[in-house]
Amino acid sequence: MASTQDIVIVGAGLAGASAAGSLRVEEFTGRIILIGDEPHLPYERPPLSKGYLLGNDELETAFVHPADWYAEHAVELRTDVEVVALDRAAHEVVLAGGERVPYGKVLLATGSEPLRLDVPGGDLAGVLTLRRIEDSQRLKDAYTRASRVVIIGGGWIGLETAAAARAAGLEVTLLERGELPLIRVLGLQVATVFADLHREHGVDLRTSTVVAEILGVDGVVTGVRLGDGSTIDTELVVVGVGIRPCTELATASGLEVDNGILTDEHLRTFDPDVFAAGDVANATHPMLRRRLRVEHWANAIRQGELAGRTMLGRDDVDDRSPYFFSDQYDLGMEYTGYVEPGDADRVVFRGDVAAREFVAFWLAGDRVLAGMNVNVWDVADTIDVLIRSGRSVDVGRLTDPAVGLDEV
Repeated sequence: MASTQDIVIVGAGLAGASAAGSLRVEEFTGRIILIGDEPHLPYERPPLSKGYLLGNDELETAFVHPADWYAEHAVELRTDVEVVALDRAAHEVVLAGGERVPYGKVLLATGSEPLRLDVPGGDLAGVLTLRRIEDSQRLKDAYTRASRVVIIGGGWIGLETAAAARAAGLEVTLLERGELPLIRVLGLQVATVFADLHREHGVDLRTSTVVAEILGVDGVVTGVRLGDGSTIDTELVVVGVGIRPCTELATASGLEVDNGILTDEHLRTFDPDVFAAGDVANATHPMLRRRLRVEHWANAIRQGELAGRTMLGRDDVDDRSPYFFSDQYDLGMEYTGYVEPGDADRVVFRGDVAAREFVAFWLAGDRVLAGMNVNVWDVADTIDVLIRSGRSVDVGRLTDPAVGLDEV
């Protein structure tokens, strides 16, 4: 049986590395084993669709900690190692090859993987997804060789890869099943801003479009056939149709799984020695009082740090609003809050929407549920305060740029 001081973290991504850092910040002196199935140091994913993909940043900028941090903080980092089972009865994780690593507590930070497009030709060479470093490297290399790309899926990854492709000089066709990219997340008014942005930068944006088949010759992609029978010639296809949480270990070990590993607001599962964080965790949010599985950078950091404290016996929670950001062309944005379709009854704006310098607020009555600042900075924390206060606001003052947000 493992010492109660042994903590194993399965998943050496941002959440796992943040948890290891949190444990040492909290002056935990026991053994920490951080196990990842990739050959790299733990890294952040945003650069893969932003600075690194664009060629503006070196790969090292994506690493969570420098290489020597792990030894300096006595974190046993084991990379390129697959965990194949979680034996809760024996308090051990089982590695490929049969080695068993004992634990007192274990954190599952196994992340997620991209969905493939379930159509004929989906496995042709030249059909790429973007999730790992190698994906970004392949895509960056492909952008230097190709002249045309079809991007399937108008979510954040699809839009960011489209912007990178245009920066590289490619002809870009972006295919979206819905009425507009991001319409389910942002609603019609704000989604229109992003659709217009991409069209102004030369993207052939096609909405309400279904992909029937990816065409190829000798195993290599040559085009895309749409549901209406028309075809698009291309040398490259990028699929960005969503991700799924990697819950296989949790399911096989008998943990509760439903769109992720179910945890409480402290990131505990029903097993008192097993925790989950990051993309894979479907956790109760203490402010929103609902389960959320959040797939963004800030959530991985926050939950990793919270899991570290929780594994040490603390009853902390993180009640901050969900947060994410995106950079596309000359547009930078931050989104704070959480809105499901039907939660908000209106969207109001502060600033100049036409110039793309504004803040959008999603309201239920006079209460702020979420806010998105576009090319307006240093307001995300104030938006979070407004959301968490739950109070009614004067909408006239909220939308008046002459009134400070902290005075609304």
